[in-house]
Amino acid sequence: MQWCDRIMQALSPSGIRARVLIADDHSIVADGLRSVLEKSCDVIGIVQDGRQLLIEAPKLKPDVIVLDIGMPFLNGLDAAERLKPLLPRVKFVFLTMKDDPNLAAAALNLGAVGYVLKHSAVSELLKAVSEVLQGKSYVTPKLQAENWAIREARAHQFSKDLTPRQKDVLQLLAEGRRTKEIADILNVSERTVMFHKYHIMQSFNLKSNADLVLLAIKHHLISA
Repeated sequence: MQWCDRIMQALSPSGIRARVLIADDHSIVADGLRSVLEKSCDVIGIVQDGRQLLIEAPKLKPDVIVLDIGMPFLNGLDAAERLKPLLPRVKFVFLTMKDDPNLAAAALNLGAVGYVLKHSAVSELLKAVSEVLQGKSYVTPKLQAENWAIREARAHQFSKDLTPRQKDVLQLLAEGRRTKEIADILNVSERTVMFHKYHIMQSFNLKSNADLVLLAIKHHLISA
């Protein structure tokens, strides 16, 4: 049976097509995802960064959000975590280049989600969409051999020692954005941004902006 058919069977008896929102900052990738998904689903929009996703998703009310983890302004994992209380019924399928079990565990903490590598076959993406529509999780087989009994520990390892606001500031600093721009994006004062930067550097014993970038990479807030 084709996974496209499985997707349709996962929908309501009325046969209404799933509404899918795509979030990826690479236009070629996003267009490719649209081409694949629109054969079985209604692709209702494409956004290019995590903060745009926070604005558009509540308006569009998708059934599924297919999102890149490594997006600018706000990474996909943190964006999904903030959307969950606003859209409790929405399903997430995460796309990433990283076959990192800690990152996968952090994603699975959000409930029934998909975790697919970007270089996986198209059929794997469609299977992930089908599974989450049925309230199940799907993790790429490349990580299935991991012992998911330690999922909570892995998820904690991914996010330990950084508050949500610190993660916001760290990601934007690592992207090379200036203090004023970060303050405008987060709607806080420049002094607040500097306060968070100071405490991040103190907590992790960082000496330079290069160290900040390395920390952001370690926490998967940006890609290397």
